Amino acid sequence: MIVYLHGFNSSPASGKAKQLGEHMASIGRQADYTCPALPSSPHEAIAEVEATLAHSRPDAVTLVGSSLGGFYATHLAEKHGWKAVLVNPAVHAHKLLRGALGPQTNWHTGEKWVLTEAHLAELAALDVAAITQPARYLLLAQTGDEVLDYRDAVAYYAGATQIIEGSGDHGFAGFERYFQTILDF
Repeated sequence: MIVYLHGFNSSPASGKAKQLGEHMASIGRQADYTCPALPSSPHEAIAEVEATLAHSRPDAVTLVGSSLGGFYATHLAEKHGWKAVLVNPAVHAHKLLRGALGPQTNWHTGEKWVLTEAHLAELAALDVAAITQPARYLLLAQTGDEVLDYRDAVAYYAGATQIIEGSGDHGFAGFERYFQTILDF
């Protein structure tokens, strides 16, 4: 099962989520793919993913997390022993999102909500100080990410398989080139 975890203020309608879902359908594996709509509450987002995968074998789950979804994927991989592919992931999200406190609007759904200190506290509680089994992780990062510093991810996921591309952007330009890499992982 491949579970795509979208980023902050995103949704299952994100470009990468739709591309990966369409690819899985094109190879006859649509039943092996899901992308839940993650709530704005970090604890609720984690609970949503855990409920979706409650009856899955740990060796049968691969999370693909983009940005904040990469932060969630890391927490879940450490907690459940799942594999995780991280696409321009947020590292220590509670620190990164401090500057975004206040009113928010989901880019795809238009839902309005407020990012509060309580959200940051939930993120801090989910933070993983250091990964324990680098072999469970595949990092895909682009140096041109205008939102996150790719070097933070490179250092944090040291020992993991890493594919670092020059230029690109936060959306990870050319994501579709890595579908087979994700499936092989």
